[in-house]
Amino acid sequence: MGPRTDRRTPGGADVVSATYDGFPAAVGVSRLTVYDWPTVEGLPGGGTPHLHLTCSEGYVVTAGRGAVQTLTTTGFQETPLEAGSVAWFTPGTIHRLVNEGGLEIVVVMQNSGLPEAGDAVLTLPQDRLTDPGTYADAVRIPADVSEAEQADAARARRDLATRRFLELREATEGGDPEPLAAFQRAAAELVRPRLDGWEQRWRDGAHAAAAATGAQFGALRGGDGRYLADARVTSTGPTARGRFGMCGRLDVYPGI
Repeated sequence: MGPRTDRRTPGGADVVSATYDGFPAAVGVSRLTVYDWPTVEGLPGGGTPHLHLTCSEGYVVTAGRGAVQTLTTTGFQETPLEAGSVAWFTPGTIHRLVNEGGLEIVVVMQNSGLPEAGDAVLTLPQDRLTDPGTYADAVRIPADVSEAEQADAARARRDLATRRFLELREATEGGDPEPLAAFQRAAAELVRPRLDGWEQRWRDGAHAAAAATGAQFGALRGGDGRYLADARVTSTGPTARGRFGMCGRLDVYPGI
């Protein structure tokens, strides 16, 4: 899916074909309908608080209204969302969607959708973050049960993470940075065994896409536009609909 070295310049040097077949800039997208289950503190609805370790994420709001609540070492923030809003945040930002009515979002994710492919740690109690196995058991949504049972599991997971998020927020706003720092340390340790796979995803995606652009610059500077003959069109649809995600029901577009 990345750039290919398959031509030579008139002088004999290799030229990368400058074709990247994946979605532009190797981002991933999904369509999200945010959970409308009332939250533990009485909000109309919302998602599961979590952070990403290596990816930025963006929200393009297509319907409804609500907010994204964020928590970093600089404090708590709430960003209003409505149809037409675009908001994004960098790795390490604990974020939580609040649904105030019909909130639907197109989620734009770095690194070929890695945020939904493992680069996320939920704000669970510290005893659920001790090792990858314990964490995996705590966040798993069973596949071999009814949809109603899956919904119950997703809601229980969300509520557990929300309670811890509220504790982290209270401590941070009260001037105690250690609970948040402890969560960040545990999250970083949890994902270490998966980094080789994540790095390969980055190399095959975002790195390859950037290399293709660099090759295009080089080819054009040398007067070689032959890579334009490789132009192509691709389209796809969701390969999964209504999956129980961290923040709501997901229509998933993997592999783009």
